[in-house]
Amino acid sequence: MAPIYVKHYPTKIVIKNSGGFPGDINESNIITHQSIPRNKLIAITLQHLKYVQRSGQGVDIMFQSMLTEGKPYPEYASTPNSVRLTLRSTMENQSFVRFIAETQDKRSKMFTLSELMILHYLREHQKITLKQAAKTIQETDDNAHKVLNALRDEGLLELNGKTYMLSLKVYETVKTDVAYVQDKTVSQIQAKDRILEHLKHKPSITNQKAQELCGFNKNQTYYILHQMCKDGILQPDGVGRGTKYKSVK
Repeated sequence: MAPIYVKHYPTKIVIKNSGGFPGDINESNIITHQSIPRNKLIAITLQHLKYVQRSGQGVDIMFQSMLTEGKPYPEYASTPNSVRLTLRSTMENQSFVRFIAETQDKRSKMFTLSELMILHYLREHQKITLKQAAKTIQETDDNAHKVLNALRDEGLLELNGKTYMLSLKVYETVKTDVAYVQDKTVSQIQAKDRILEHLKHKPSITNQKAQELCGFNKNQTYYILHQMCKDGILQPDGVGRGTKYKSVK
């Protein structure tokens, strides 16, 4: 019986509702969790009267609208006795909004919420792993893998080892081609550091072991090892699959 507060500020709207999340819904699964109405009869009645859209769509629509307009995620904060939702009006990145609009026009379909969330994550971060993607879109690893590969097939992402990053054509729109080179270079520097750290404790390293350390595939790892040999940092021992790489003292 407690009131619902809607507070309107110049840069945000804050909605506070009495009562915590129903069931096992929380901030980390609210997008994908099945809708649980507090009162099913009221929900069905409002739907029949066409006062509300189809049950369970509100959160998806809210997140998708905010991301498409380049605004921050809706912010939930909950206690056992209340839920607070904050919607901020500040546009974070105009170039990202243009990119979304232009790409949707070219592909003749809207981005799904999962696709938008992954692109939004990569706009703020250099790369994303499968586990990070699954957590971000609140889905299983299998579903996250499908979304990542779909974006990759469209040329919007590329696989760098075991992590995904924005492709060059997206960097040119959302960031810059310089940032693309910088981010890719950082990944290679980190890989070299991990290889050298391993060789401080072990006499040699194989391509397979380097793949595990760096998260790169076989060919990418070979390129890193080959470059380190050319730079006089490593020396190969053996040929073919049995090749081991040792640190040059």
